[in-house]
Amino acid sequence: MIQEFTWFGNIPPEVGLLSHLKFLYVDSNQLDGSIPPEVGQLSSLVELFLFSNNLNGSVPPLGNLTHISLLYIRENSFSGFIPPVIGNLKSMSILDLSNNQFSGPIPVSFGNLANLKKLDLFYNNLSGSIPPSLGNSMLTLVGLDFNHFTSYLPHNICRGGALQYFIVSENHFQGTIPKSLRNCTSLIRVRLNGNNLTGNISEALGIYPNLTFIDLSRNNFYGEISSNWGKCPKLGTLNVSMNSITGGIPREIGNMSQLQALDLSLNHIVGEIPKELGKLNSLTKLILRGNQLTGRLPTEIGSLIELEYLDFSANRFNNSVPEILGNLLKLHYLGLSNNQFVQELPKELEKLVQLSELDASHNHFGGEIPFQICSLKSLEKLNLSHNNLFGSIPNCFEEMRGLSVIDISDNQLQGPVPNSTAFRNASVEALEGNKGLCGRCERNATMQSFLVT
Repeated sequence: MIQEFTWFGNIPPEVGLLSHLKFLYVDSNQLDGSIPPEVGQLSSLVELFLFSNNLNGSVPPLGNLTHISLLYIRENSFSGFIPPVIGNLKSMSILDLSNNQFSGPIPVSFGNLANLKKLDLFYNNLSGSIPPSLGNSMLTLVGLDFNHFTSYLPHNICRGGALQYFIVSENHFQGTIPKSLRNCTSLIRVRLNGNNLTGNISEALGIYPNLTFIDLSRNNFYGEISSNWGKCPKLGTLNVSMNSITGGIPREIGNMSQLQALDLSLNHIVGEIPKELGKLNSLTKLILRGNQLTGRLPTEIGSLIELEYLDFSANRFNNSVPEILGNLLKLHYLGLSNNQFVQELPKELEKLVQLSELDASHNHFGGEIPFQICSLKSLEKLNLSHNNLFGSIPNCFEEMRGLSVIDISDNQLQGPVPNSTAFRNASVEALEGNKGLCGRCERNATMQSFLVT
């Protein structure tokens, strides 16, 4: 065994003389250069750890390493094709080539690795299709994300029923979700996001008792959100954003007691928000923007006291914003824009002392800007544009030292503009279209072009 040294420079070719060496651990050093061919002669080697160095070049023939079980060469600068001979190393159980510059396809010979449990190839320049024979292994982890793969995902990828981590995001995969995934109850984490996948999302997936994370965003999936998600008791993140999902939000989602992040944004979801969402006590992020949701916001949303990010923007919500949103004391972001909200902004929002951004633009809010908004000492960005707000701007805005961006354009505001950084730095477009703002105009030449004095 070789380990616990700080190695610099090249790997010496003399290492090939250690014919009985079983374990070579020289990871997390400052090695550079290429792997000497002599390493391929270490026929007794069982574990080879070269990760987190500055090694480069191509990987030499390793066909004589017939006993090797663990091969970690991630986080280097290796390039060229992956040697097909690796597929003959039938004792291999973990193969990690991630975070390099490998190109070309996955060798078809990888289908011979019957004992392979974990395959990590993410963050390379690999391309082509995935060998269908890869499903012959009892894989528990497949990491292929951030490459240039095309074609279809192998439909038998979970044929062995052991797959736990299936990470293939940020590629160019097309076709449908592998059929074997529907009944793959071993799954823990799935990332299919950022591909060209399609298919009916309600038919392609099943019930997963161990699943904690799934991201299906930025694909071409259609269909409705299945009520089966409510039967995934450990699920912490569900992201189906930027697809073509239709139908409503099933009330069964309220049964997902461990859910922390729910992103349904930029789809075609209709109907009202079910009140059952108020049971998601662990939720920290709820993103529903860019759908066709209607009706009132349910008051049960006020029970989600762990929320930090809440986005209802670009829907068709109407009526007033419920006062109980003031209970969401951990909110950092609140998006209400591009809806049909009416009446006044609730004064109870003053309790959101951690809020850094509030966007209530493009609605029908009326009344005056509540002076309680000045209690939001963490607020950095405020957009109240394109509403029916009238009266004067509260002077207390001058005390909001952290506010840096403001937009109050296209309202019916009048009177003096506060002398604060946000207003002094505001563009013409952020203040124009009001009834008659005035005062301190000489401090900002841009104001003189549109403010009525």
